[in-house]
Amino acid sequence: MLQGRVPHCQLNKNMAEEKQNEKEQTETKAKEEKKVVEAPKEKDEKKTEKVTDKKEAKKTAGKKSEAREAIVNGRDLPLSKKHCMAICDFIRGKRIEEALPLMEKVASMRIAVPMKGEIPHRKGRMMSGRYPVKAAEQFIRMLKQLSANAENKEMDIDKGIIECKADRASRPYKRFGSMRFKRTHVTLKLVIKDKKKKARREKKR
Repeated sequence: MLQGRVPHCQLNKNMAEEKQNEKEQTETKAKEEKKVVEAPKEKDEKKTEKVTDKKEAKKTAGKKSEAREAIVNGRDLPLSKKHCMAICDFIRGKRIEEALPLMEKVASMRIAVPMKGEIPHRKGRMMSGRYPVKAAEQFIRMLKQLSANAENKEMDIDKGIIECKADRASRPYKRFGSMRFKRTHVTLKLVIKDKKKKARREKKR
């Protein structure tokens, strides 16, 4: 009878071993659960890092590629094409700070705009010219809009040069269809040109 029985000390050892095995199993399960939870957190952190890197890259790209042009379009203006072309030739290649006071003087009839054709002679360095007051007032408004657009694009206005052109627009008929109204399209640009490109063009010449 004593041979078939298991001693009491051996039973205690077996119980202790079973408890240790259970503890190890629970610990391994907890570790696996932690790994599963930590894995998506790492993925989310990587995604946020990528998003922040993309945003920073866009900001740096925007800073590097600064705006070089600002444009103002005047469509169907009730002005003479001849006057607009003469003012464009008078302003072209100047800065806004230089062009605005000139247009104000033209509007106040202190300076004449040089023009071609059978036009009376004026004082100054010109053969013939006129005082297009209405067109000068319109150009003053457009130059102010051009400077505002350049400031909005964070351009250096002092380095910008004016480029402009005037084109004939569709002219509607007056009453009874005998004559037409004056209509002109005017485009003003403020352009910052690179010195390197200028040097290359001069070398090619």
